[in-house]
Amino acid sequence: MLKPTIISLLMASQLVFSQKKPATTYKYGYNGMELIVKNNKETIIVSTFNSKKAIKDEIALKIYDMYTKKLFVNGDLLTISGNEAKVIGKVSIRKKGNLVLLDFYYDEIQWKTGLVEAYED
Repeated sequence: MLKPTIISLLMASQLVFSQKKPATTYKYGYNGMELIVKNNKETIIVSTFNSKKAIKDEIALKIYDMYTKKLFVNGDLLTISGNEAKVIGKVSIRKKGNLVLLDFYYDEIQWKTGLVEAYED
């Protein structure tokens, strides 16, 4: 009698903890230049697309920092942790002379509150 009860409880707990919380989708985010840095070699412009206002500046700074440390290449899927959320997205690097354009496209935002938001076209 006790054995089937324990097995049932174990199976029920597996179902509860194995399900991933579904993402909420959003269609409208902020697009634009967030950071412009000029040094003696080049001008770097960091732009974000489909971003959220509360975290866009912090994420742009982290993208710039990662670029200066050569932590990614064009087309990489990045996961960037911020104070309020973790952001997953794709980076594009374009160079024209002394100009470097870093474009970051948000795909998913995992907020510290547990909310997950995914960008939907």
